[in-house]
Amino acid sequence: MGRRLGQGVANRDSSEEGKGDLQSSEPLLDDDHHHLDNLDNDHSHSPCAKGTRWTQIQPDDSKASGYGALALVSAPHRPRRTMNCHDDYDKEKDMRRVRRRLCARLGVGMLIFLGIIQLFSVLSGLIIVFTPDGVHRIIEKWGQIGHSGQGLSSWPTDFSRGILPIPLHSHNDYWRRVPLYSAVEVGCISVEADVWLFDEQLYVGHSLASLTPNRTLASLYVDPLVRILENQNPATRFHPQGNSTHHGVFDTDPEQSLTLLIDFKTSGTVLFPHIVSALEPLRSRGYLSHRNGSAIVSRPIIVVGTGNTPFNLVDSAGSNPHHDIFFDAPLEVMWEGLPNEKQPPVQKSGSLVYGADIDASMPELAATDKEKRIASDDMGQGKSGAPDSPEAYTISNSFYASVSFTQAIGHVLSGKLSESQMGLIRGHIRGAHRRGLKVRYWELPFWPIGLRNYVWEVLVNEGVDILNVDDLKAAARRDWTTRKGWWSS
Repeated sequence: MGRRLGQGVANRDSSEEGKGDLQSSEPLLDDDHHHLDNLDNDHSHSPCAKGTRWTQIQPDDSKASGYGALALVSAPHRPRRTMNCHDDYDKEKDMRRVRRRLCARLGVGMLIFLGIIQLFSVLSGLIIVFTPDGVHRIIEKWGQIGHSGQGLSSWPTDFSRGILPIPLHSHNDYWRRVPLYSAVEVGCISVEADVWLFDEQLYVGHSLASLTPNRTLASLYVDPLVRILENQNPATRFHPQGNSTHHGVFDTDPEQSLTLLIDFKTSGTVLFPHIVSALEPLRSRGYLSHRNGSAIVSRPIIVVGTGNTPFNLVDSAGSNPHHDIFFDAPLEVMWEGLPNEKQPPVQKSGSLVYGADIDASMPELAATDKEKRIASDDMGQGKSGAPDSPEAYTISNSFYASVSFTQAIGHVLSGKLSESQMGLIRGHIRGAHRRGLKVRYWELPFWPIGLRNYVWEVLVNEGVDILNVDDLKAAARRDWTTRKGWWSS
């Protein structure tokens, strides 16, 4: 036993010189096996434990003795658990890549499909354009020389074909790029011209600074209206006396009159006779509405004087012998309430109160105001030469009953008309309609747009006869309720 142990030690010592595998030419004892088991357990968590193991080998010289040798050799490679996780991740990544490619191809295919459909649609349209059927060819060439309907594509009264008249007043119409015609284009039945007298000529403009020699009442309004109405009332072999028909501006409604509102900007007394003379081209052709005794004869044009127009001259047969100029009466003095209803208070804005609103307890103020109104001819709309009582305004001398919305109704401070303001509007309309006059409010709110539309809607619904507007196209579309806001809720 001692000899074998010594040989084992010697063999182990010699193996250390080669720095190689740990070998023994002698068989291991039980203690040696126990030591090696402990050593193997100690290396179970080391890097070597993952890829190597201890084992016994049989060297050539140990065959005779029957004892094996111990060696540290590499263990067979086994796939680790982490490698399986990496493989699953790669597979999932590949699947996502395949799905993305499939979606992209489907999207491109759909776009190509839609493009093909659009191409077929365009090509079919081109086929119709370049190869129209019989009906399309006739309609396209209708009225042209050498084709069906030659000379039949227009009518003598085509000036306003397709235009429907609507109750709009073109405020400051002369300011538009194309006065008169722009208003007629959208269907306005009333236009406005501010007239100034200088050197026996009637100029049109908003202020003195805007006046030019070529912008006159004749060039902007009287002469164009004569041409329009002559075209609307042509003299033909079927109707030799064309002007006897008295068709109006609008071909869709020949009986509809167009109101020419003339705002007297200079002294009314001096200006009035010049206006009477300037209207002669229309008057001589029978185009002016006029009073015949107690009856009103309707014609294509109604002339109404506003601004500094003196009521006493309009109502006088001496200064208005043809009775074809009517007055723009003051609406604020016509308020009429229901039984037991009192007129709501109005903020007067520092201006004098006229007509029936004058406080009877202040006779001195009433007398002074009466003298001013009779003597002055530049007091503004409805006040120059005005009568003592609002009952003097009738259809025989007046056409409109107008007032500034801001002065008579007030500002719409809360974004919505109050009950008091609605009472004022209804009373004004009630009193004017009883007299046969048409209600018009000027100086309406114009911004915000929603507030403007709200006021327009209320006035029309309450029975205002003519809407005073600056934005013609917006008013003509009548889509006022599309822009809502806190003011119309």
